[in-house]
Amino acid sequence: MSSNMKIDFGYKINSDQQIDYDANDKRIHEYLLKEEPSFRSCMFCGCCTATCSTGTFTQFNFRKLHTLIRRGETASLKNEIEKCMFCGKCLLVCPAGVNTRNLIFCIHKAIENFQL
Repeated sequence: MSSNMKIDFGYKINSDQQIDYDANDKRIHEYLLKEEPSFRSCMFCGCCTATCSTGTFTQFNFRKLHTLIRRGETASLKNEIEKCMFCGKCLLVCPAGVNTRNLIFCIHKAIENFQL
């Protein structure tokens, strides 16, 4: 075998997966905390996601949406939020009393106000 021959083992170097929280847009999170104080009470239990009618038929996940907002990752927020049908099941099962329907409504207003 020659010394210049490279062997491909099928591995590759992945791109950087770090999240720069300081560079992300926190305006929506701050707006929601002001407009719907119960947003602070969320303990990420997943009851809202488990009962979601939309989540049964699509990839909508309220808990994921909440995480994206807290992180300030708003790029895919508009597409995700439009999946909600406002059925209110999430509101009925939330053990922390988070007004999820109002949160969805406020997210819509925030996207409109901040022109995302």
